[in-house]
Amino acid sequence: MAKTKALAKTEKKILITGGTGFLGTHIVRQFLDAGEKNLKVMASRVPEWMKDAGVKAVEGSVTDREDVAKAVKNVSAIFHLAGKVSRDNDDAASMNKIHLEGTRLLCEAAKEAEVPTMILASSSGTIAVSEDDQVVDETFPQPVDLLTKWAYYASKYYQERAALENFNAEGQRLVIMNPSLLLGPDDERLSSTKPVLDFLGRKIPYCPGGGLNFVDVRDAASAFISALEKGEHQEKYLLGAVNLTFEQFFGRLERLSGVSAPMIRMPKKWAVAGSGIINSIYKNWGKASPVMPNEVEQAECFWYFESTKAEETLGFAPRDPQETLQDTIAYLRQNLLGEGVFD
Repeated sequence: MAKTKALAKTEKKILITGGTGFLGTHIVRQFLDAGEKNLKVMASRVPEWMKDAGVKAVEGSVTDREDVAKAVKNVSAIFHLAGKVSRDNDDAASMNKIHLEGTRLLCEAAKEAEVPTMILASSSGTIAVSEDDQVVDETFPQPVDLLTKWAYYASKYYQERAALENFNAEGQRLVIMNPSLLLGPDDERLSSTKPVLDFLGRKIPYCPGGGLNFVDVRDAASAFISALEKGEHQEKYLLGAVNLTFEQFFGRLERLSGVSAPMIRMPKKWAVAGSGIINSIYKNWGKASPVMPNEVEQAECFWYFESTKAEETLGFAPRDPQETLQDTIAYLRQNLLGEGVFD
């Protein structure tokens, strides 16, 4: 009887929702490289290389109750990464459906299936965004009035609350991970590295006055895996490598790529007002605007923080940011732009 129970325990799977996305792919690869055999990935379509590597595929959606119930069966832990990234507030309904409704469904199903652990992928933007260059950490109050101006960050903020409210039964452990802008190789869908692609394509019209934080996707993936054992219940962990003004960020990209950084500067009020006018004109023409007011507003803010908590608790150790930027540029040029396109 004891042998049967032990065997059943070893056969329980680690479920990764959204496991085919940018972060999810790196988590899956790192698990496989470490010899993990019991992986299950839930996505609309799971690639053949994952199936060939022994990953069990659950093709479906976190917004479908039956799909979710099937996915959480015989699972020991869940990495909940499924989501939608958009800077367009018109996508609020679809993001809320995935981030809020999907998370509630997953939590309910996980409770029914007695899954003990969930690692939730959120965003540093639910904690670390301000209109000045203050560097924050997890102890700072969440800037709700500011972040809820933008549908994506609002949906992630309420996703965190949904998980905290619905994954808190006795014996359950919820760990919330808050990475900044993910950069690095293998972002096939451009869910995160599009700002670098736009820079390389000279599509950024001016240099914003704000600042950002970014982190290598490979280092974030390692921290997520570490959280499986070391993450503490209901704790949040900010993951970032460096805080830079956009002028500094573009300057680094210029030196590494040979592409000139945008030279135009303008006051925040002018930038936001101008983007609104341009967006309205293009909408009247029935065309996509080259500048989105929401993106301009965000780029005029500061997304600064420190990752001391993740470093001390999870062993998070971000690599040199220059390596991350170089690998991002190399991947985009090789796979989306063609080598030497700007030589």
